[in-house]
Amino acid sequence: MSRLEKRFLKRKEEFLKALKEDEEFRYAVVGYLNLSDVRASLTKLAEAQAKTEERLTRLEEAVERLAEAQKRTEERVTRLEEAVTKLAEAQAKTEERINELSTAMKMLSIQVERLSDVVGFSLEDVAKVVLPGWLLRHEEINIESLERKFLEVNGELIEVNLYGEGEKNGLKITVIGEAKSRIYEKDVKDFCKKISMLEKTLKPPVYKLMFGFLIHPTAEKEAEAYGIKLIASYMR
Repeated sequence: MSRLEKRFLKRKEEFLKALKEDEEFRYAVVGYLNLSDVRASLTKLAEAQAKTEERLTRLEEAVERLAEAQKRTEERVTRLEEAVTKLAEAQAKTEERINELSTAMKMLSIQVERLSDVVGFSLEDVAKVVLPGWLLRHEEINIESLERKFLEVNGELIEVNLYGEGEKNGLKITVIGEAKSRIYEKDVKDFCKKISMLEKTLKPPVYKLMFGFLIHPTAEKEAEAYGIKLIASYMR
């Protein structure tokens, strides 16, 4: 055994003897050992703390990014709310303009209707002058005059713009007509309804006509189907 080994064994024996016999020394050793464990624990704790702080830093950065994204979202929502408000205001103005236009159209319709009545009356006078000659030239119907007349049907009086009794080829014929400034398909249908109500009171044969300033193409087909002659004011 070498001298170094002998010295180590001797010191070991002395250490163990002191540890066994000296209580104060024994506590000192235990305290030292515990201190080492504490230092090791503190080191691990410091490392864990560093990792925790690193994670907290990343979390704070993520929260900050989320806050920025939320702020941008709120800004977009605000802009969207402003756009919706402007759109609602524009819609309200549009509806207001539509209401104004609707009111204006109603007023215009009333004015046109009144004008139509005036023009219709004037047109009726023209028809009374023009139609007798036209009927004689084109249909060989000899009629002295046409007049506005009220015919009674089942106790109800029905007004007719143009009514007259004449002759054709020596036979009596009834002429019944209506004066409209503009003749459309609907006007022809309305006149047909009136004719159907009067047929029982009229002596056949009956010559049916409509006289106006303008004849719409849709009216021509309808008139042909019901045997109604359409005559424009410019026809000779």
